[in-house]
Amino acid sequence: MQVETKLPKVGTTIFTVMSQLAMQHGAVNLGQGFPDFETPEFLQEALIRAMRAGRNQYAPMHGVQPLREQIAAKTLALYGARIDANSEITVTSGATEAIFAAVHALVRAGDEVIVLDPCYDCYEPAIDLAGALAIHVPLSSPDFAVDWQLVREAVSAKTRMIMINSPHNPSGAVFAAADLDALADIVRDTGIVVLSDEVYEHIVFDGQPHMSVLRHPELAARSVVVSSFGKTYHCTGWKLGHAVAPAALTAEFRKVHQYVTFCSFAPAQWALAEMLDQHPEHHLDLPLFYQHKRDAFRAQLASTRFRCLPVPGGYFQLVDYSAISDLDDLEFCRWLTVEKGVTAIPLSPFYAAPPKGQRIVRLCFAKTEATMAAAVERLAQV
Repeated sequence: MQVETKLPKVGTTIFTVMSQLAMQHGAVNLGQGFPDFETPEFLQEALIRAMRAGRNQYAPMHGVQPLREQIAAKTLALYGARIDANSEITVTSGATEAIFAAVHALVRAGDEVIVLDPCYDCYEPAIDLAGALAIHVPLSSPDFAVDWQLVREAVSAKTRMIMINSPHNPSGAVFAAADLDALADIVRDTGIVVLSDEVYEHIVFDGQPHMSVLRHPELAARSVVVSSFGKTYHCTGWKLGHAVAPAALTAEFRKVHQYVTFCSFAPAQWALAEMLDQHPEHHLDLPLFYQHKRDAFRAQLASTRFRCLPVPGGYFQLVDYSAISDLDDLEFCRWLTVEKGVTAIPLSPFYAAPPKGQRIVRLCFAKTEATMAAAVERLAQV
């Protein structure tokens, strides 16, 4: 049977490829972005309580009421945005599902969607499957800042959506208030929707606030904001996230969501509602928790030939390996895994057209001290 692929540019994701290679060669895996330490004990116990209380059947399509109410309360406390828990919040099966549902709800065949390169690898396939065209605008080097004039020049009569990501994966760059103002100026008086990927919203360093588009009323009125419980609570395997959007956008979002997953893991929703209610200090303390890990990792890497780039947010460290090798980033990551026993992620899969001669890879520091120490001991030998 001949099958014509709908995603000719897509193969196995680089995260799967590198994690499999890491397992095959017994490498320390600093590639895929998941913590290797435990989910908070209270949250684990809350999950068990929810299951024993019989919360094991379908959740409401848009999420259980207590969790949506806690999300609304947190959004007001952190960003000053008053969100309706019933009509503007949808619990999803992870952030990836939320991104897919948002694109397919709001983007039509022939539309254009602006993405900022390097960008997370699930963006363009969702756009392609919607029959739309991804317009890639490069971020500046070496700080991965947005050149808003380039974004403005990329806007056309076909532009339906602009996708942004702060803190940024893979670089860790974060938006300032001026970035939100610049974006608002571009989309004002247009029909452009903003999709804001904010899964690392609680991991912003050095005392800086997270500049969610929800802080900006003009942007919030035309945006879908995607968040991740997995990133915040060290439970990426639970695959739970949520999307916040004005009622009219949420109504369209839910039309797609209900036919993709319908609803998400019910016991975890009840557990997360309890966690948010009883332990808000967890997400408030998360920036300092990860800043300690960032600083310790950077200090350890000083003994190696890798050069660290700045990390304002997120839990990834970009390192320049040009003093070590002339291999391209994919081949270097394969060599590093097979020969030196540490797995990183190359940056080139995050680009439509990778910059020539760039020698940068991504390392995840959401790991235990023992994992990091084992990795650094091997990296010091490179």
